[in-house]
Amino acid sequence: MLTTEENELFTEVGPQTPVGKLMRWYWHPIAAATQLDENPVKRVKLLGESLVLYRDRSGKLGLIGDTCAHRSVNLAFGIPEVEGLRCPYHGWRYDSSGQCTEMPEEGKDSTFPGRVKIPAYPVKELAGLVFAYLGSEPAPLLPNWDLFVTGNVMRDVGIQVLDCNWLQVQENDMDPAHLEWLHGHFSNYALERLGRPDLQRHRGGAESKRTSINERRDWAVYEQGIMNYAKTSNGLREVRPSIFPNVNSFATDFMYRVPMDDSHTMHVFFTIYPQDPKIPTNQEKVPYYTIPSSVDREGNPIWMELDNNGGQDSMVWVTQGSIVDRTKETLGESDRGILMFRDLLRQQIQIVEDGGEPMNVFRDPAQNACILVPPRDGSPLEQAGPNSGMMNRVTGPYKHSPIVRAMVEKHKGKEALKGPVHSEPR
Repeated sequence: MLTTEENELFTEVGPQTPVGKLMRWYWHPIAAATQLDENPVKRVKLLGESLVLYRDRSGKLGLIGDTCAHRSVNLAFGIPEVEGLRCPYHGWRYDSSGQCTEMPEEGKDSTFPGRVKIPAYPVKELAGLVFAYLGSEPAPLLPNWDLFVTGNVMRDVGIQVLDCNWLQVQENDMDPAHLEWLHGHFSNYALERLGRPDLQRHRGGAESKRTSINERRDWAVYEQGIMNYAKTSNGLREVRPSIFPNVNSFATDFMYRVPMDDSHTMHVFFTIYPQDPKIPTNQEKVPYYTIPSSVDREGNPIWMELDNNGGQDSMVWVTQGSIVDRTKETLGESDRGILMFRDLLRQQIQIVEDGGEPMNVFRDPAQNACILVPPRDGSPLEQAGPNSGMMNRVTGPYKHSPIVRAMVEKHKGKEALKGPVHSEPR
């Protein structure tokens, strides 16, 4: 268990907190680029700061504070100009650096605009995602993780807002013991409740003979984070890496756990779909879809959203509470990976406190050209990941999920997903 002080250390993400300072060394996805096709101005909450993301009429992105310096009107209602964003109240205009460039009622010769500035942060688009950096300058490079720069693929983005702290989401990566139970036995129970036993995954019952998770799995720190290994007769086999500080990687998926504030997390699913190498792929827009909650406002299960891994994961994360009280937890041998991640988090916090740069901060363009995430070695990818991605779900094992049914009904199947697709189920 952790002390109260340690739990606060790991979960608070405001600007002056240790984890908040650590997280500000990294680029975080804050939106799908196609969200700005629907509305070029979008509210953003990141690391405890309330911001506005916009695309002006020249196509340039900006991320600025959400409050006009004049009379505190929210700039989420701002008007995109050829350059910058204009406050709807009195027309003050701000550029992407947060500098006020125009005050229509102050006169053409006024020097007042040059003395007014609001917070602003760098933003960049990569592979259909918009990333933001809230740290000090000079900003590190936006990491070109391999799936972002892999060619001849289709992509999609899923977005879900979770009413819980980022850490309980990220710690799930180091917990392979939940796979058989949550995604096996509970999944079968959910399908039973939904009257679909034909879709159950056939696994051994709870009473069957078992071996400890430590006889089947192992964990170790590697250069990008924590690696989850499977123990085989030929030794350890890399299974799934957790990329420090807040990314999970599957075969063709990335999952970002973006801290909005202490009690809310934006969960971002990024999936690629390798295409026939003989047929060139041209995806002009990367579609996004929104993921519904699997828990209602009273904290009860929404069974129709619990027939898939993502819904099951979000259920356990949210029902642990907005911030888990880790002073009351009881950890076992199967939790060694979680303890290892907390040790790594302590170490990286201390590096930042001592004035150093934490891991996974890249400044060398040659190193950043394509950062391979093991066990991927640069070989051609052949299959989509099993746990996320709308295109995979349309034809994959979760094709009966309500979110997929809504998507298929609205967009008439997989072909529609090759253009800009936006889904708000129910």
